[in-house]
Amino acid sequence: MSPHLHRMNTLVALLLIAVLSGACTGGYSFTGASIPPNAKTLSLKQFPNYAASVNPLLSQQMYEKLRTMYESQTSLSVTSSDGDLQVSGEIIDYTTQASALSANDNVATNRLTVTIKVKFVNQMDPDADFEQTFSRYKEYDATRDFSSVESGLVDQIVEELVDDIFNKTVVNW
Repeated sequence: MSPHLHRMNTLVALLLIAVLSGACTGGYSFTGASIPPNAKTLSLKQFPNYAASVNPLLSQQMYEKLRTMYESQTSLSVTSSDGDLQVSGEIIDYTTQASALSANDNVATNRLTVTIKVKFVNQMDPDADFEQTFSRYKEYDATRDFSSVESGLVDQIVEELVDDIFNKTVVNW
């Protein structure tokens, strides 16, 4: 092997080691989460439901899915208060309305929309704090009775909202 090629291989190996060792010490996890290395706890509060139309299971469902996501995708311990990272919020809208008309001006599809307001506090890095509104919706055939599709729609919407919150709080997307 030529001396030039040997030096190039050595340089590439050193750069690879530097990049990998830097990534391993910066608070990253294999799930893609970017969490301050000294953050050990996340406090999560149940989201009160202030929507005009209330789904009585939505608040608990949001809490459980968020808790499960943080516990399974990070090394943070989820607590009820005083976490290094803090997530709280409220459900501010839960509506269903017509979203599309058919050719003869009948309602063809309806849309269920859930909107939540989230507050995130990062005790390690206050510049990362935010308050943001997240909204997701699902459409369904207007010939279907809402009560027969509501549970499935809510499950899908909650999954998407939980992903949005998780990504915004610890993945920094």
